[in-house]
Amino acid sequence: MQDLGLRQFLVVSEMKNWRLLDQDLVRMSENSSSSSLRTGNQSSLWKSVDGDDEELRVNTPFPAPKIMDLPQFQGEHKESLYWGTYRPHVYLGIRSRTPRSLMAGLMWIGVKDGKYVIRHVCEDSDEISKYGWTHHNGRDYGNQVVVDHGMTLTTEFLKTKEDGTGYGGDWAVRINAQIDKDNLDEELWGTGHLFFYLAEEEDSNVLSIGREKLDTRESSLLAYGSREDVGGWELHIDSADDLEIHFSGFRTPDFHKLAELVQNAIGSSATMVGLLQPDTSEKSPNVLVFQISAKFPVRADIAFVSGTGLQSSRDAERVKNITGKQLSNTLIEKQKEFDEKFNRLFSLTDKFLLDIQVSSEAVTVGRAALGNLIGGIGYFYGQSKISLTQDMRNKHGKDFVPYWPAEMYTAVPGRTTFPRGFLWDEGFHQLLICRWDIKICLDIIGHWLDMMNVDGWIPRELVLGTEALSKIPEEYVAQHPTNGNPPTLFLALKDLVNGTSRNQFTTSESNEITSFLDSAFVRLEAWFQWFHNTQSGKDVSSYYWHGRDQTTNRQLNPQTLTSGFDDYPRASHPSEDERHLDLRCWMLFAADRLNSITKLLGKHNEEYEAMVKLLSDFELLNKMHFDDVSGAYFDFGNHTEKVRLIWRDTELLGSNPASRELIREVMEIPQLSLVPHLGYVSLFPFMTGIIPSESPILGKQLDHIFDRSELWTDFGVLSLAKSSTLYDKYNTEHEAPYWRGSIWMNMNYMILSALHHYSTEDGPYKLRARTIYEELRQNIIRNVVDNYFKTGYIWEQYDQKNKGKGRGVHPFTGWTSLILLIMAETYPEI
Repeated sequence: MQDLGLRQFLVVSEMKNWRLLDQDLVRMSENSSSSSLRTGNQSSLWKSVDGDDEELRVNTPFPAPKIMDLPQFQGEHKESLYWGTYRPHVYLGIRSRTPRSLMAGLMWIGVKDGKYVIRHVCEDSDEISKYGWTHHNGRDYGNQVVVDHGMTLTTEFLKTKEDGTGYGGDWAVRINAQIDKDNLDEELWGTGHLFFYLAEEEDSNVLSIGREKLDTRESSLLAYGSREDVGGWELHIDSADDLEIHFSGFRTPDFHKLAELVQNAIGSSATMVGLLQPDTSEKSPNVLVFQISAKFPVRADIAFVSGTGLQSSRDAERVKNITGKQLSNTLIEKQKEFDEKFNRLFSLTDKFLLDIQVSSEAVTVGRAALGNLIGGIGYFYGQSKISLTQDMRNKHGKDFVPYWPAEMYTAVPGRTTFPRGFLWDEGFHQLLICRWDIKICLDIIGHWLDMMNVDGWIPRELVLGTEALSKIPEEYVAQHPTNGNPPTLFLALKDLVNGTSRNQFTTSESNEITSFLDSAFVRLEAWFQWFHNTQSGKDVSSYYWHGRDQTTNRQLNPQTLTSGFDDYPRASHPSEDERHLDLRCWMLFAADRLNSITKLLGKHNEEYEAMVKLLSDFELLNKMHFDDVSGAYFDFGNHTEKVRLIWRDTELLGSNPASRELIREVMEIPQLSLVPHLGYVSLFPFMTGIIPSESPILGKQLDHIFDRSELWTDFGVLSLAKSSTLYDKYNTEHEAPYWRGSIWMNMNYMILSALHHYSTEDGPYKLRARTIYEELRQNIIRNVVDNYFKTGYIWEQYDQKNKGKGRGVHPFTGWTSLILLIMAETYPEI
């Protein structure tokens, strides 16, 4: 492939300077040719601090202006997004988009197994009946409903900006707690206990209490302070209820452990709840917790006003504007605005077919999918942990190095298990977000691209800050710079490019998209080049996912985490001879997008056109991946089907008795061949539209999809065919099947996109594609809606063996939120 002369990214036209680690600048001519430098010469540009260029490359930022420094992300846009519900791992958490933020959050006393417990961090073990943002516009309004064993807690968030406010404006939270008296123990639930807190990350700032004895009849002021970003600030409470308020101060860097501190402070038990008391020993707390107690139902408005003291005569008026009746009116208006925009953008009332009724249930699920995806957007700051290669470990005596300090604004897959950034998930998230708010979409993609290192690599997971670290097992923290993740950000970029080319956006939006792409292009090229340089296979136009364990004797089939499909079966014996079908299609998709971007920007690039032509060569694809006997596409590699897990007795040291372990047994020498496992990977040529509409091979793909003995169910298309030898098989003793049969929304969305495409293309399979499309769409919508109303959640995956029951992480309003686009019949162009 080197004869294609792919553009190298180290010399970029129109770039005036590149910043090096020690602040030296290498001046580049504005007229430099972007294809004049080969990859092998890259390291010569870099000055080494300790004599080792390779180690520096791993954690050296990409040498181009940061995308987030573009003017379109500054000024009013940046300020409008300053405050938000950017702590998705807690049930309600507010912070600013700045590294050292003033944070706020909510805890409450719940009941579990007849005992009082404190809710704070989203945990599956809390067994919350339901929670999630039913509405959230990503900017200044959100409504969340939590159902906790008979108590319904509604939290509403509002942000305002007016003359006199500090940077980012003011914000308010309305908390409304009610109980179902008919089904609850009144002795346990007689009084509600809510805990609202402020936490200061900046050590030099002081949190001050409003008064020693808090009484809403005398004053609404809870706390006050000052920050460089927002100026003076005050926190107020307003309520018509008879509230009892107590407070305490703490000093801790571990904000995710606040529930434990409060639990110890109040000493709650199975029969009573204690009260917070002022702790005079803590003279400079960085956390203030306010216990709000009252008989149910309880309603309280918390108001944060900034820029106080400059126009003190208006401070009280501003508090009044975001509490009480005026807050009620504004919240009603904001919800109405959300609903009107939702209906305008997605037009669900026109999109339901056959027996799926136009009902409030489906619309409710669609709104919840969007609301919780947008409401789950988080802001994180910290340093990723980067794993060194074995050679580097041996040389330097350390396993990891830190990435540079960085900030990340990103959506998250799920607020319990996955409240952090995932690269391959994010592209699917943006398919929905870009239709809701283009600026937020570009902001998020820009943050991801700014995480690129000098080699063009982006970490596949971003775990930044102590709160994010608290929600991930240690073994998954370190990121490996040799490993990739599907370049799904191109999914949303494709929609933005197409929309701009067809004048579907306003002039302002089109200008911002074009400016963004112009700045981001060098990084997108570098990303593509990284894949091409590091993931290429032995054969021209072949690629394979690096990072598979070649030595494991514990896994039935060595995982391919880098592909995003984890335990989906690949070649039984990982090797450099592998050809991974999905990665080949991703590379075609990325090259095609880069080609489209160059045309939109008025540039000419024959190299991307050549790459697209090569990777879309249908005969070459079939030669490398198609099986004539089964009529299916497969991976290629060193493979045998005769592999199993068996129990083996092991002797332990000392006096310990023998134990048993499950190990892999290979009963046949593997051979280079196609890997005969039909599933999502097999459908990539279909999903990316490579197969000509008149080809009999298209008919074969439709056969596989619609075959109940293989991939078809009444709830969606399976990830792995029932005919596969690894269908629904455990990969180790404790690794349950993940992508081995269960139904996933992101791939079903792509399958529906392809069916919709082929149903509009002239050819012998047009009507059949339409029939399958309509039935699959109905099945998926029906199942997701039914699960939501039965369980209260949208799920990570759906169980093919248990009547489509949701399973895995919940709420999983990451890519499962694509159900809204399926309802709206909105698909990317193939």
